[in-house]
Amino acid sequence: MDNIMNLLNGGLSKDVIAGITKQTGATEEQTQSVVSSALPALLGALQNNASSGEGAQGILNAIGSKHDGSILDNLQGFLGSSDTSDGNGILKHLLGNKQGALEQGISGKTGVSSGTVSKILAMLAPIVMGYLGKQTRSNNVSDGNGLQDLLGGMLGGKSGGNVLGGMLDQNGDGKLGVDDVGGLLGGLFGKK
Repeated sequence: MDNIMNLLNGGLSKDVIAGITKQTGATEEQTQSVVSSALPALLGALQNNASSGEGAQGILNAIGSKHDGSILDNLQGFLGSSDTSDGNGILKHLLGNKQGALEQGISGKTGVSSGTVSKILAMLAPIVMGYLGKQTRSNNVSDGNGLQDLLGGMLGGKSGGNVLGGMLDQNGDGKLGVDDVGGLLGGLFGKK
């Protein structure tokens, strides 16, 4: 089972970074920085959604059909398209009203404009879903518990209920604020 660092450092990463860079106009360094910051948050959001039976079934349905991993077989084709509607839909479903705060937090940490961060996230989300679909099939995951275990492994063994909420609410006040996102990105994503 691959964890997130394998995904970040693998050969797939170079193709993803180059393709996203070409579409967004960011530099490769900026794109790499945003992707490195965004992957744990996206996987944490997936794990959070998988913590409920309904959420897990929704993810399993999505990766069993549209996001089955086939995107990874034609990354050049996907990355050559400027259509981000699928990615934006995934982000809206995964992050809900936390999407803007996450984009701003990543922007503040990386120095990349929040508009460019938004484009990068929209291109990254279908790739993450495809990767999850491929990992789900290769590990014979068919239920919510298996999905949570798989996502926990991809996050380096981190598991638990509300992973994204816990990561985002850094000061423990139960509310998501700019100080939370800044603390999250400084602490969690400052390490490469």
